[in-house]
Amino acid sequence: MKIYSKIKIASYVVAGAFMASACTKDFESMNVSPNKPSAVSSAVLLPNGIESSVDRYWGHRARFERINLDGGMLWVQYLARNIYSDEGDNYNMSPAYYTNNWKGFYNDALQNFQRIIVQSGPEGTAPNANYEGAALVMRSWVFSLLTDIYGAIPYTEALQGTAETPIYTPKYDSQEAVYAGLLEALKIANEKLTVGGPAISGDIMFGGKIDMWKKFANSLRLKLANRQAAKKPAESRAIMAEILGDPAKYPIFSSNADYAVLKNANGLPSNNEWNQVMIQESRTDWNLSKTLVDKLQALNDPRLAVYGQPVNNQYIGIPNGLPDAIATTYLATSAKIGTYFLQTTTPSVIMSYSELLFTLAEAAVDGDITGDAQMYYEQAIAASFNQYGLTMPADYLATAGSATKENILTQKWIALFGQGIEAWTEYRRTGYPVLPNPDTRAIFLNDGVLPTRLQYPSTEYSLNKSQLDAGISLNGGADDKKTKMWWVE
Repeated sequence: MKIYSKIKIASYVVAGAFMASACTKDFESMNVSPNKPSAVSSAVLLPNGIESSVDRYWGHRARFERINLDGGMLWVQYLARNIYSDEGDNYNMSPAYYTNNWKGFYNDALQNFQRIIVQSGPEGTAPNANYEGAALVMRSWVFSLLTDIYGAIPYTEALQGTAETPIYTPKYDSQEAVYAGLLEALKIANEKLTVGGPAISGDIMFGGKIDMWKKFANSLRLKLANRQAAKKPAESRAIMAEILGDPAKYPIFSSNADYAVLKNANGLPSNNEWNQVMIQESRTDWNLSKTLVDKLQALNDPRLAVYGQPVNNQYIGIPNGLPDAIATTYLATSAKIGTYFLQTTTPSVIMSYSELLFTLAEAAVDGDITGDAQMYYEQAIAASFNQYGLTMPADYLATAGSATKENILTQKWIALFGQGIEAWTEYRRTGYPVLPNPDTRAIFLNDGVLPTRLQYPSTEYSLNKSQLDAGISLNGGADDKKTKMWWVE
């Protein structure tokens, strides 16, 4: 259970995001400053890092930091705003989003994981390969979020403010280079994680089960390899073949019992972030999008009753991008977010078994693995239903269609409800699902372009300008919300 408070370990939160990243090659060579406390154990750092990163990914209770609720969930049209449409729904975002999420992921999460890697490594003050491996997995996951949100980021030269030779203005690495580093780091993590090895505590995600950390490491590595497959097909195929060809060495998720999830608790501040925002703070700003409601109704999909609540026995969605004067008229009549997602203990999903199966189905359709795409596709849909205690209707597959690329990604979009950032990444990468034409009353900013990335924070302009300029150049476009990611197919 997520029973730890959001501990603020100021000693390891370096002021300013410009110190933010680190190189996988330097993990064991980094030194700890003698002027910094070294007594904070991995058992304290690990839950703090997990909670801060997952809470930010899933929801986050603070305004102008809700990258999921006010970003991804709106842009892929799971939700629509009934008020304050200029906070994400019309593609506008305050500059505070760029800065707060950059700072939060780097300083509140990565600093903790990096500290664990340093002190639990072979030359650290408290060697423990399983702590090191778990921190490598989480560190890789957070870095994957950052590069998929912003593009080029500091990676190989940051989080080194306390190194023997400190780096305060780290260079930016291309998204391609970051992916290469993450794929290698996850392989190293799998090698370090040893079932039957040293115990770890403070593990609020897997309860100290090292086999689960290994499964997460390899499932995430598969996902990232598939994500870059259109740009680096040979390398990606080799990685997927390596993992799938040796399940004993590279175990992956094999059931819904395996998925990576943070189980939330009843008490503050460890409750589900959506519960905090929508129940504790009484925010009613979001209703189901017309796009999601229409799609699930067309499929006669029982998950609609989990994702939403009917009003007057009807599911009516709000078109995205409506100006407030129109959007507010839907407040009393449109479908609300499902009660399942509003409980204090609703789990925050990082990566599900169904997501892994959809990834394998796509890889099979693309010819990147030799598996049966239709089999993976059907298993993925069934796993998504089972995740919510539902059984897939007997005629569902006939309506959903066979395992084409579009159908796989459309069903993956349905299954990813709640994980708006992930669904946004998949949409930007593949163009699926095909979203409907905008409502004629909608008003979208950003020249009507669904955001492709977030802009860099003002702190980078003021503290790391020369390196930032080089990073912007690596993205191949302006620092705006229209420049495409490297992995776009």
